[in-house]
Amino acid sequence: MTQQQVPTVVGEPNTRDILESLLEQTTDDLEPISPEQAVQLYLEDKQREYRKSTVDAHRSRLRFFTHWCEENGIDNMNELTARDLHEYRVWRREGLNVVSEKTQMDTLRVFIEWCETIDAVQTGLFRKVQSPSIPEDEGSRETVLHAPRAESILEYLAKYEYGSSEHVTWAILVETGIRMGALRALDVDDFRSEADQPHLTIVHRPDEGTAIKNGTRGERRIGISSKLVTLLYDYLSDRRKDVIDEYDREPLVATTHGRVSLSTIRKYIYKWSRPCVIGKECPHDRTESECDAANSYDQISQCPSSVTPHPIRRGYITRLLQAGVPVDVVSDRCNVSPAIIDQHYDVRSEEDKMVQRQDVLEKFET
Repeated sequence: MTQQQVPTVVGEPNTRDILESLLEQTTDDLEPISPEQAVQLYLEDKQREYRKSTVDAHRSRLRFFTHWCEENGIDNMNELTARDLHEYRVWRREGLNVVSEKTQMDTLRVFIEWCETIDAVQTGLFRKVQSPSIPEDEGSRETVLHAPRAESILEYLAKYEYGSSEHVTWAILVETGIRMGALRALDVDDFRSEADQPHLTIVHRPDEGTAIKNGTRGERRIGISSKLVTLLYDYLSDRRKDVIDEYDREPLVATTHGRVSLSTIRKYIYKWSRPCVIGKECPHDRTESECDAANSYDQISQCPSSVTPHPIRRGYITRLLQAGVPVDVVSDRCNVSPAIIDQHYDVRSEEDKMVQRQDVLEKFET
């Protein structure tokens, strides 16, 4: 028996017609806007919910996207396609490790999703932004400035740069493990040397340009050693720049321009974490006279051995854990949850953890 063909009802649209109509309607609903304008509106909107440092980070990452759009003749976000997003990812990933690539693409996805709210891109386009998967623990623990190396840097600074702002920066970060935002927020009055336990007081002052991570929950007192007390006394007596900031506060770490900036703190760390500048042999088989990272201040971050401030914090937390300091104590001192410590900071091997747990149990039983 021949199967009877179902007749098409006159005037009734078929599935193809419906889909084409919906697609045309979706496209017609979009409002033209350039990539640069979209990014600017996005950043202005996010200033209400993100910290300034986060907005600045998004601005920096999205600058690559607008540059790529310009180079490829994309001047209207309405025209952006999934293939464009793939081509951008291939272009952007060059020279980046997988962690950096993920950071770049995750920011782009958030931006594209936001663009839907202003009818700038096709609905659902953000789902086409591909971001690499990070194997568990990769990237979060890849760089640690371990105690022996940190101590060798401090020994060099104590001998040749004693009491300088760079020496003080390194000494505070290595001994306390605080974030660089907290270091920048310190005032001279936050150095409490006359207390029964000398300490630094971390205070959240968002209205005066020194917000700290976790806001008021990040406020705390951090005990410091007599060695650091002496260094800070000497620094304040002889080498600190006599300046105040725009809020009439006396920054503890000061430059001729006022309170030290986050970028300057990074440069201090990049500079002195290069092995060659503290008299160590280059571990990368480079000739110092021919190495840009060794001879150009603008290139110091390009040294494979140079680090940002965060590996100092990670190394400090690791050192406490290896010494058997309870996680709760480390959590309170460093203003970081035990879960985050386990995920991002604890670089101990499973064997080290087992041995330390056993040591604690044996002390408890005795």
